[in-house]
Amino acid sequence: MSTIVCVRIPRELKERMQRLNNVNWSKLIREFIEETISRLEAEEVLKKIEGDLRDIPELPSGTTSRWIRIDRESH
Repeated sequence: MSTIVCVRIPRELKERMQRLNNVNWSKLIREFIEETISRLEAEEVLKKIEGDLRDIPELPSGTTSRWIRIDRESH
């Protein structure tokens, strides 16, 4: 199901669009909206992840190296 969204643009811009009649403006605008929404949603997710990571305490220096060493020695 589709819906209609109206956008007010300057008359000069509309005239310029009409001169370029080989462009599918509806498709171009729809793709722009979809890409913008995807980018903004991804930014929201990243901000949430960054916030979650701030709540995790930092490991003491050398902890990761020690874990890797223990894992390698167990094989």
